[in-house]
Amino acid sequence: MTTETIISITNTPFLKELVRQIRAQDSMGVYRSWSDELILKPLILTKEQKRKISVEGDVEPITQLRITAFYRAIATLVEQETGLLCQVVINLSHEGFGWALVFSGHLLVVSKTLRDAQRFGYESMEKLAAEGEKLTKSAVELATKYREVTNA
Repeated sequence: MTTETIISITNTPFLKELVRQIRAQDSMGVYRSWSDELILKPLILTKEQKRKISVEGDVEPITQLRITAFYRAIATLVEQETGLLCQVVINLSHEGFGWALVFSGHLLVVSKTLRDAQRFGYESMEKLAAEGEKLTKSAVELATKYREVTNA
């Protein structure tokens, strides 16, 4: 991956918002001097790296925060696009199974089953951006199509 590719990828609306969400969770200011690429790097895991992560133990708190930041980024972009308030609910067992839900009013705009959350991540920055953009686009379409349900 070239530097040019990294720069264009981190300029996607989803990745920009994801970085913003991760920085917002940094109460100690650790990420203040980090580049966007460095902040997103823990979300990039090859298949081999994923295999090395045990699913036997509890999900680490930092991994839970990354999952939450991912779905909050989607919710924030939906809010910006539609003007509707969104809420994120992450229900995750200590074993790494659960759901990630994004609601707007009474409408469920994103519903993802989480499995092996200990291994949450994507093979590349492109795949991370693509998944975030895909879920955001789908959520915006649902919120726009069923706006009356979001206002109920």
